[in-house]
Amino acid sequence: MTDASSNSEPTLHIQTAQSSYDWKKFIILLAGLGVFLTIYFMPAWPDAIDPAGKIFQLSPQGKAAIALFLMAGIWWVFEVIPIGVTAIAIGMFQALFLIRPGKDAFRDFMDPSVMFIFGSIVIGLAFTKSGLTRRIAYKVLAVAGENTNMILLGCLVVTAALAHLMAHTAVAATMFPILLAIYSLYGEGDKKTNFGKSLFIGMAYAAGAGSIITFLGAARGPAAAGMYKEFTGNEIGFFELTSYMFVIGWLMVFLIWLYLITFIKPEKKTIPGLKDTVKRLSAGLGPMSAHEKIVLFIVLGVVVLMTLRGFIPFLQQIDRAALMLISTLMFFIIGILTVKDLEEIPWNIILLFSGAMSIGFCLWQTGAAEWMAVQWLGLLLEAHWFVFVMGIAAFVLIMTNFIMNVAAIAIVLPVALVIAKYMGVAPEVVMYASLVTAGMPFLLLIGAAPNAIAYDSKQFTTGEFFKHGIPMSLVLLIVLGLSVTLLWPLLGMQIQVK
Repeated sequence: MTDASSNSEPTLHIQTAQSSYDWKKFIILLAGLGVFLTIYFMPAWPDAIDPAGKIFQLSPQGKAAIALFLMAGIWWVFEVIPIGVTAIAIGMFQALFLIRPGKDAFRDFMDPSVMFIFGSIVIGLAFTKSGLTRRIAYKVLAVAGENTNMILLGCLVVTAALAHLMAHTAVAATMFPILLAIYSLYGEGDKKTNFGKSLFIGMAYAAGAGSIITFLGAARGPAAAGMYKEFTGNEIGFFELTSYMFVIGWLMVFLIWLYLITFIKPEKKTIPGLKDTVKRLSAGLGPMSAHEKIVLFIVLGVVVLMTLRGFIPFLQQIDRAALMLISTLMFFIIGILTVKDLEEIPWNIILLFSGAMSIGFCLWQTGAAEWMAVQWLGLLLEAHWFVFVMGIAAFVLIMTNFIMNVAAIAIVLPVALVIAKYMGVAPEVVMYASLVTAGMPFLLLIGAAPNAIAYDSKQFTTGEFFKHGIPMSLVLLIVLGLSVTLLWPLLGMQIQVK
């Protein structure tokens, strides 16, 4: 009897596990793999030719890179396996199918951009452990009041404003624990809610919108300005960028808020008693502790260094990841964080961006990225100037949802600036339009670090993020279209050249 009983329990457990297997995801996984293999074994694709007659051949490795690019996109959107594991598959497929040597494919997993994201997340951990998270959260709630719509707006405004002064990755990592503290007062525990979705998706979107307004918000701005200078000989001034981007960035922040309160409407209009609760909790914190002051001092020091990097030649030679990691080192030296805190790092998110960097470099080094850009922009040669500009912006928007936005700018802008000459389009409008869409990838988590950081809240799925990103991407293109035709000419930007 005992033997029979002991044998039946494991059998029951196995049957239960088998019955709960998600076959729908498995079929989508196979479909993604099928797309990869189909393209991989296809005959060679035709060359791309730019207006100057330059030929861009697509090598077998380049075609394979496009195949991998599409497979990874399918797996990420439907989350058929953990997003970090899909990232590992990107490196593995490159090595197995001889797209790139393994040492190149996996070296990108420790790219400085990935380490910058790591350092940003560590700052968030330090904020939480020191108590700064709760202190800032209570300050925000004291101003926003008890209305959930106003709380959401307050969080979006703070996020966007911070992204004017520091990298949007660091902003998202800083805001994430603050939003967790705010959400804990909503009264639903860890349960998924519309308010939770709005709070964290909104944070990701607002970080992108705020980051386009200054050169400090992300590396894409300085990169684009550098390419623009190389092609035209003209410099883009610090305040010149802000003058053209300010209205667009802040208009998008408020449109994001309107979308969220309309289509992901919070279940509760107010959080009764929140004002008194916040007042009591805030009083209970007492004066700032030594640890809080140290963390704040270290973070502000790093922000100052990152800001000065844009103006001091010596600092420009130092990678921004190294400056960001100063804070990580200091937190552990001083004892704010310990080795146990490393277990709190969301390695799934770190791996996600490692894979994103790997596929981005893969597309670039195999020539696939340039081939795609020339093929796409070649379709716009006979188009109206407005269609050409919006077509460039749309292509950047698509690319930046799959690869890092700096890479998307580096791939598209040089080709677009060359073609713009033949179209009679001023190079300024091409650059600014590209920067607008590169800064707001609303579809996929890999498009920007804030997207992935927000996902760690577990308040939404990759599919939900993608679903809400479609209408918001269309809104972004409409806002850009109005800016190109109305706003920028009013501000003095030349749109067409003879």
